[in-house]
Amino acid sequence: MSIYESSRAASRAAFRLSCRPRLHGLANFPASGPVIVAPNHLSFLDSIIVSSFMPRRVSFFAKAEYFTSTGVKGAAMRTFFQSIGSIPVERGEQAASVAALQLALEILDRGDVFGIYPEGTRSRDGMLYRGRTGVGWLALTTGAPVVPVGLIGTERLQPADSMMVTPRRFTMKVGEPLYFDRVGPGHSLPQRRQVTDRIMNAIADLTGQERVGRYNQRPGAE
Repeated sequence: MSIYESSRAASRAAFRLSCRPRLHGLANFPASGPVIVAPNHLSFLDSIIVSSFMPRRVSFFAKAEYFTSTGVKGAAMRTFFQSIGSIPVERGEQAASVAALQLALEILDRGDVFGIYPEGTRSRDGMLYRGRTGVGWLALTTGAPVVPVGLIGTERLQPADSMMVTPRRFTMKVGEPLYFDRVGPGHSLPQRRQVTDRIMNAIADLTGQERVGRYNQRPGAE
């Protein structure tokens, strides 16, 4: 068993034992081919939860500093994020965002699964924010189906700005795949927005969250 599968099995067992999660719709997940997984985002633990329970390996981006921190803590963080298949990416610069999408494109071109949070960053008030169009760009460029995922209650496991994890029951709902024509990178911004909005509508149907018509921002961001 690979390090990834061992870590995934251990995380899955820990969540099942301590949180008794409610899991719905796993049978909706495509058994083969490229897939884009698009969850809402409430907790630092969301990527671990999704990666633990999905039928196939899901690659998520993680902040580059998780892989470059020094000392014992830094080494532990690096080992952990590598073990769950996270991919380091710089945040906050346009060039870095473009490079990240190109890396996601490579993952999907291999026929693998890539996870992306359309909201961009965690919701700190529990509401569902406007989706950023990177997910629409990937869907239209690759033609890969998008699987919407609704996470409910994960914010109670580890509230924002807290290092403590408290076992709480949560729900993960996996929606039916959304299919879009493969247009290629030459598609228009209105097309990308339309696809992104459809994905966000599917997520909202799964979670029942109150919608916000603006983009979410990280604390301290302009």
